[in-house]
Amino acid sequence: MRTVVTARNLDIPDTDREYVMRKMGRLDRLLDDRTDAAVALSRAAHRAQDETAIVEVTLLVDGRPLRAVARAASHRAATDQVVDRLERQVVDLKERRSKLAERRSAAEVGAPGSTEAASEANPPSIVKVKRFAIEPMFEEDAVARMEELGHDFFVFVNAESERTAVLYRRRDGDYGLIEPSVGGRYSSGLSAGGAAAGTTSASGSAGQSASGRSR
Repeated sequence: MRTVVTARNLDIPDTDREYVMRKMGRLDRLLDDRTDAAVALSRAAHRAQDETAIVEVTLLVDGRPLRAVARAASHRAATDQVVDRLERQVVDLKERRSKLAERRSAAEVGAPGSTEAASEANPPSIVKVKRFAIEPMFEEDAVARMEELGHDFFVFVNAESERTAVLYRRRDGDYGLIEPSVGGRYSSGLSAGGAAAGTTSASGSAGQSASGRSR
C-alpha cells in the first residue's frame, strides 16, 4: 500500500509522521500494493479540546474510494481511531465482494431459470425492523458520521431545513442527498455534481446497501 501523509496549515513532527505510517501499516495485511492511501492531518480551532486534532484518510481500493475521519485531543489518538474504522470498512468491503462472487458462482452452476423460479415461489418480504434515535445535524457532520460508521447511507434530520434526509454514497465516490416531501412533487434532481439520472441510479444503489446490511 502506498501511503502519503500531508498536513493542512501545520507542521508535523517526524515522530508523529512515523507513527501515522506505522499505524497505517496495519492495513497492509488486508490490501495490496495497488492501493493508495492519502492521510491529511489538520487542527480545528473552534472545537472542544478533545476534538482539535483531525485525521482524514482516503483509500483507493480497486478504484473504489473508502474514507474515514477521526477527531481527538492528539493526532496520534485520532490516527488510532481512524485506522480502526478503516480496518472495519475494508473487511466489510471484502466480505461483500466475497458473498457477491459466491452468489454469482452459484447462479452459474444452477440450472437455467432456477433462480427465477425460486424467487417466484418465495417472494422477498420484510424480515427485520430497526428503530433508532435521530438528531439534527448539518450535512458535513452527517458525511463525517456516515464515514465513521462505514455505512453507504445515513438518515438524519437536516439542521438547516429541519426535515428528514438520507445521505448516500454514489457509485462515482461522491455523495447524494435525498429529502422526502410528503404530498409534494419530486424535485428535478438538483445536486452539486450530478444530474437527476445520476441521483436516481445512486438512490437504487443506496437501497441495495440498506437491504444488505439489514440481514
